[in-house]
Amino acid sequence: MANNAVVNMFKVKELRSRLLFTLLILAVFRLGSVLTIPGINATLLLQYFENIASGAESAFASYMDFFAGGAFEKFSVLMLGVMPYISTQIILQLALVIFPSLKRIAQEDGGQQKVQSWTRIGTIFVCLIQSMAITVYADSINQQVPGAIIFENKVYFNLLAVLTVTTGSMIAVWLGDQITARGIGQGISMIIFAGIVARLPSAVYELIKKVQGGDINVVFVIVAVFLFLAIIGFVVFEQSGERKIPVHYAKRVVGRKMYGGQSSYIPFKINPSGVIPIIFASAFLTFPLQIANSLSSKATWLSKVASVLNPLGFWYNFIEVLLIIFFAYFYTQVTLNPTEIAKNIRENGGSIPGIRTDMTEKYLQKVLNRLILPGSLYLAAIALLPTIIQIIFKFPAQISMLMGGTSLLILVGVDIDTMAQVEALLKMHHHDGLTKKGLKSRGL
Repeated sequence: MANNAVVNMFKVKELRSRLLFTLLILAVFRLGSVLTIPGINATLLLQYFENIASGAESAFASYMDFFAGGAFEKFSVLMLGVMPYISTQIILQLALVIFPSLKRIAQEDGGQQKVQSWTRIGTIFVCLIQSMAITVYADSINQQVPGAIIFENKVYFNLLAVLTVTTGSMIAVWLGDQITARGIGQGISMIIFAGIVARLPSAVYELIKKVQGGDINVVFVIVAVFLFLAIIGFVVFEQSGERKIPVHYAKRVVGRKMYGGQSSYIPFKINPSGVIPIIFASAFLTFPLQIANSLSSKATWLSKVASVLNPLGFWYNFIEVLLIIFFAYFYTQVTLNPTEIAKNIRENGGSIPGIRTDMTEKYLQKVLNRLILPGSLYLAAIALLPTIIQIIFKFPAQISMLMGGTSLLILVGVDIDTMAQVEALLKMHHHDGLTKKGLKSRGL
């Protein structure tokens, strides 16, 4: 009989250490998410956000809070989370494509380390800009709720807030790096994952209160739950699906030995770019959204931008769909370059059955194009779900954001990737995997 996989996870010393280390780092991150920055009256701040239960400002706060795991409305030291880091990554990835000289540097020995250093330096500048906008946002709250800012000296508060929030974001990035190096899963994704999961209890509680108060029909809740489960099943199927491109390698004689002659395949996922396009699109919009909302009281044109970028409005969702499609093509071309794949196949004496060797690159590009467009439209449809659910069913922003869009894709995607890593470690130490598929592969 196969041993219990969950028990085996804690029997393997390496896996146990990685799991406990990951839980410890996530606990530290969640602790930082509830520590209010110096100079803010947490009680008055809570009352302010309770009073703006609807409207554009509430939609903005809920949107920012979603990515920060509830830290934004608390004005915590981690209120920006890792989004500045992701925004900087997008800028650098675009720069590498636009400027060939930067791409050559990145491809040299040690080039990736240079890119990582540039990303971190760029993240500091993005954090400084966003944290300065936060001080203006805090001042506008203080004008509506006198006493929200404790310090009378505004210059002192602004400097302290900028330093605290910037340092907090860089610590969040560092925590993510530690998970990647010594824990389980991809660190930055795990940080976002933890923030989403942390909001589940409060979101469910708010939904229950709405139902008990008669604000939401219980039939709508039942329909939404079944819709949610169906979407999860569809997302899991889509994330696991693959298009396999067969490759046959010719026999080669090297010295007295013969190599090759076997067949293999290139696995292309149904959605090659995964959850990255929707994360990139959200991060790309977060930066101007925060700046516009925070500084809207200072300039009329910024208030118009803030109105256009209302997360529940048409233009915001339209721009997000376009960005998702763009980043789906962009990220897939960067990570799955048909030219490089075709080159590797040729250099290893391989060929795709039925395809001439000189047409390999064109064929791979054609296959990817057929996968990218449906995959990007699928991501766009998922991204629009929270807005649709919130408008039609009148669900609270917290619960509607968890029933679709970025949250659902991240939850499923990170869970699948983490389970795959755990299963690989279990099999490496000769234990059963977590899934039936893993058991079948071992003939059990």
